[in-house]
Amino acid sequence: MSLRRRPPAAALPFLLAELTFASWETMMHRSWMMAAGTCSPAEYQRMVLEKMHAAQRSAMVLMQPWTAAGAAAMLAPWHRRARANARRLRRR
Repeated sequence: MSLRRRPPAAALPFLLAELTFASWETMMHRSWMMAAGTCSPAEYQRMVLEKMHAAQRSAMVLMQPWTAAGAAAMLAPWHRRARANARRLRRR
């Protein structure tokens, strides 16, 4: 999602709920991979790089005037990656 297209403020609770469940699912899959010894170096690198990218995108939103929709826009990069990771890891 681009920084210009912000979700409405009413979407914030749903965004937080989806982010929570997708994050839990991703952590469960990755923890299982680590415990089984099947987590690749590329997956470890992805864990770090995606967080750096999401933090950078969120910081860009924080530099803009604050609104309720800004909170949802700030969480959008984290939400997008968590959902994508959950879907990708679910297929393994």
